[in-house]
Amino acid sequence: MTKKKPKKSALNVQKGVEQPSQVNPALTGGMEKFRKQKPSADEYVEGILEGDRTLLSQAITLIESVRPEDKEIARRVISKCLPHSGNSIRLGITGIPGAGKSTFIEAFGIYLIKRGHKVAVLAIDPTSQRSKGSILGDKTRMETLSANPHAFIRPSATSGTLGGVAQATREALILCEAAGFDRIIIETVGVGQSETAVSHIVDFFLLLLIAGAGDELQGIKRGIMEMADLVVINKADGDNKRKAELARKEYENALHLFPLLPSGWAPRVLTASALYGKGLDEIVKALDEYIELTQKNGWFEKNRRSQSLKILHDTILQSLSDSFYHNPEIKDLIRNTEKQITAGKISPYEAAQILLEKYFGTIKKK
Repeated sequence: MTKKKPKKSALNVQKGVEQPSQVNPALTGGMEKFRKQKPSADEYVEGILEGDRTLLSQAITLIESVRPEDKEIARRVISKCLPHSGNSIRLGITGIPGAGKSTFIEAFGIYLIKRGHKVAVLAIDPTSQRSKGSILGDKTRMETLSANPHAFIRPSATSGTLGGVAQATREALILCEAAGFDRIIIETVGVGQSETAVSHIVDFFLLLLIAGAGDELQGIKRGIMEMADLVVINKADGDNKRKAELARKEYENALHLFPLLPSGWAPRVLTASALYGKGLDEIVKALDEYIELTQKNGWFEKNRRSQSLKILHDTILQSLSDSFYHNPEIKDLIRNTEKQITAGKISPYEAAQILLEKYFGTIKKK
């Protein structure tokens, strides 16, 4: 029986011409050599000490990484940079929303550079608890300063860290000091828990406020005021100049009610206009006087030593937390335990105890 020939149809697809590869066949086998290799720990350190801002930025990215291999290289980089750090003045700057922090920091940074300083800005942006994303837009808001060869701006996400301080902020500070930056500004996310965390890594704490926002003392936590070494009423220009002066007097009266700071420094209140560059000289003068006083009375070094001890204990807690949550056996157990808690079969306190006992049991086995 002979097979019938298929009828020709317009629906039949004709075989096309085979297209050549878009990649040169001679290169496909050796693409590995075109992939950029990560610098070694020594190369990172050498570049940082030479003031290479690109390698400095890459090193900070490295210490922010959660990959185990990156963490090991980062640890070596930080260790080798540590002897070259500690030679800067560390400033923490915070303020209420709308106080003009970015405008102030840019104007202040440019003013410091004109006085012969090298300025690094570590700007901490909040991470969304929903999307886990962060805007990281400080370079956009500080265009003039970011383009200055004597400045370095690095936005970092909090990544959900308690207190709003990025986990790698302390390490980034060390790298910036090793790179030769002698004035390091840490900008916090705003008035809240972040100020307490930042106060443990800076030498001088500046609170930025504005006048004409209703009750001048409303919404400003007593704890924040007590930490401030200097309060600056920003946007003291035009029609707002008189309001800023009235606000300055109110804050001065409020500060008189607080006890003297452990440093022996009496906090001050100044007015400024970052937009027009007014009042910056008085702020720098107050900063210089604070540093001179605390270095003479021994508080400066005492505070630095106290901060180092706190870093020790914070690092231990963070390392224990990382070890616990990345333990493979604990990961699976946590999921099952969470289901039991939501089903009401076990209390969170009892579950926590079970998980910890299991964790320390796995550690003993090793």
